Amino acid sequence: MRFQILDIVPYYADPITGRQVSPAERLSQTVELARRAERLGIDAFSVGERHAGRFLSSSPSVLLGAIAAVTSSIRLQTGVTVLSVLDPVRVAEDYATIDQLSHGRLEITIGKGNEVAQFPLFGLEIDDQWELLADKYALLRRLWRETDVDWAATPYTRSQTGTTTLPRPFAGAPRVWHGSATTLASAALAARWGDPLFTANAIQPLRNYAVLVQHYRDEYARHGHDPRYSYIGAGSGSLFIADTTQQARDLYGPVYEALVAATNVPGNNTPFRDIDHAIAEGPALVGSPQQVIDKIGRFHEAFGHDLQSVSLPTTLPTEQQHELLERFAAEVVPTARREFPTTLWGDGDPYAERPSVAGGAQADAAAVVEAARAELVGA
Repeated sequence: MRFQILDIVPYYADPITGRQVSPAERLSQTVELARRAERLGIDAFSVGERHAGRFLSSSPSVLLGAIAAVTSSIRLQTGVTVLSVLDPVRVAEDYATIDQLSHGRLEITIGKGNEVAQFPLFGLEIDDQWELLADKYALLRRLWRETDVDWAATPYTRSQTGTTTLPRPFAGAPRVWHGSATTLASAALAARWGDPLFTANAIQPLRNYAVLVQHYRDEYARHGHDPRYSYIGAGSGSLFIADTTQQARDLYGPVYEALVAATNVPGNNTPFRDIDHAIAEGPALVGSPQQVIDKIGRFHEAFGHDLQSVSLPTTLPTEQQHELLERFAAEVVPTARREFPTTLWGDGDPYAERPSVAGGAQADAAAVVEAARAELVGA
């Protein structure tokens, strides 16, 4: 199994203390989190995109450019690029620039987003969200793979005549995942093109996401694609590790429940109203290291996934977030990698050498953590 840290850059005060950092500090936290994730041997770092609600991730390409400048090997991803509301020419240009800056470390996840308020901001109709996504993705694929592109206008895209976007991607078109949170449409689009699927696994019961994954696999086979490349990514709720399950529950429970009350907005609402419900039936990775491993195992039993995404509780003090990341890298990741092997970014994956510096064998995670701690202390 491979691992990704996702930050959608929520901008909320600590629900317990009321502490609120500045936007500049919050964005710097994201960049520093990516730097530390790389030093701890995490495979990928993903930045979300939001255009409504209390998030600072309206410009993920800028954030990923900053992260590319201070990292050298961790893969850079989006979660998700809200292609339905964006100009595919601009997307091709912006993300190819990041791909060049990072020497080919970029992969993106596309989707229509789950904020219903974003469509009016861009003068678009929410009823068109799936058609917008499908047409814009078809154009984006051509822009990254071809030069002098001619494209006939559709109700959802402008015509193009002899268009060549610059810069070109670093070493061929980056891999594109498809994010699916609530419906079968994104899963079907991914399967049509033979692309991997990223299931949100965040705001619904596990069985709902298992249905999405099965639909993807059925459609992937129906379209005749090689099943070796039907990679699956899975999200999760917030990560919180403590020595015991009860300690994790007591420390994080009040934070979780206060945040759920504050962030219950259309498109992002969760049925898991208290910490016990979220631990027992929801996606939250809260508990002892072994409990977190076991829960990832339950995800894997349902999805057979290759990439696990986790998010830190970003209202906590930065130092506490970094401690959680260190424990995750040292006490969870090695066991999960061993128990749930994958070819993603390794032998058998056609994107493994894009770039050659990423996706190789990882050093012993505990040793990586200790070396990273020493380096960060001395920095």
